[in-house]
Order: sequence, then structure tokens, then C-alpha cells
Amino acid sequence: MKKWVYFFGAGKAEGDGTWRDLLGGKGAGLAEMTKIGLPVPAGFTISTEACDYYYKNGRKFPAELKKQVSDNVAKLERVTKKKLGDPKTLFLSVRAPVRLVPCRE
Repeated sequence: MKKWVYFFGAGKAEGDGTWRDLLGGKGAGLAEMTKIGLPVPAGFTISTEACDYYYKNGRKFPAELKKQVSDNVAKLERVTKKKLGDPKTLFLSVRAPVRLVPCRE
């Protein structure tokens, strides 16, 4: 199964600053800052490959993406000890990837 989602938090990150092509500029930066010990809130990055897939496949997301996002939300809830929808809720920030070459149809 292809990996589309990369986690960072609790001092660990899947990826680093050299992964710009895969994680976008923000994702690679967050992974790198996490790895060097800066206090970055936990989160995850959907790869730029998912964007490419979307445009190359009739604006359809990869079949595995929904489960990988769900699994990473669950991991984020464990790491932060917060749940989406609870009174002391978990907040997510959604950002578009920054790429050297933008996604194109």
C-alpha cells in the first residue's frame, strides 16, 4: 500500500527538511523542526503525491487516503490527549502544500 500521509509530533517525524518534493515546503519544515527538538504541535502532512494523483485521476483521491488520514487523526488524538469534537477539542490547521512546481491537471 502506498503511503500518502506522514506524521510528526512527540519529538519524532516521518521525513525531514530534505523531503520538500514529497511533503511540500511547510511539511518538510515542520518535520525538520520536530526532529531538531523545536516545540512544534503534532500533526501530519498529506503528500504532494496525493495532489498529483488527484489531478491525474479525474479529481479522485487515492483509495487508501481516507484510512491513512483517519489513522493519523487517531494517532494525533493519542499524542495530544485530545479528541476532535470534545469540549477541550483538538484543532487542526489545513494548509495547501508548497511545491517547487505547482500541481497541475
